[in-house]
Amino acid sequence: MLNSIFYKSVFKDFAFLVLRVFTGALLIHHGFEKLNDITNFADAFVRPLHLPFPIALSYIAAYSEIVGSWLLILGLATRFGAIAILGTMSVAIYHAIITSGFNIYLLELLALYFAAAFSIILLGPGKFSADYLIKEILITNFDLNAVFNNSNNTKSEPSSVSKVPKPTNQKKSFDFPFSSFLSS
Repeated sequence: MLNSIFYKSVFKDFAFLVLRVFTGALLIHHGFEKLNDITNFADAFVRPLHLPFPIALSYIAAYSEIVGSWLLILGLATRFGAIAILGTMSVAIYHAIITSGFNIYLLELLALYFAAAFSIILLGPGKFSADYLIKEILITNFDLNAVFNNSNNTKSEPSSVSKVPKPTNQKKSFDFPFSSFLSS
């Protein structure tokens, strides 16, 4: 009983949902602020780093935050959205260190967004995501072995012989959050 209380994560997938939605919802307005005055952002943040094409890179940073945030919120292509956010936060952290040194007041929010995106890349979106639904509906219910085995079959079989499909073990699509906790 104590093992299940201390070591089993009951709400792991719910925690992934909260991490994704809050990270995306809190970060998305930063992308819209960049788009609001793109030349000011390019002058203040991209040009001091002496990067080429500051306006184009500013648009890339803004849209990576906006699109990446929406992907996190929806849980659709979650790791790609987190990679976009991680790249933008890496450059933002580099800019903050180059221009202001290790100023904790500038770095703390950037580091939190970086850590959230990095955690999502490593752990995935969880069960409460569009990625999970796509995996469950399209990939597990669509039998690829049957498609490839029938097309590679070169032997001619009599038409009177019919194959009986084998019963498959289906995985439950939703587990009650306390089911593993209460059964231990």
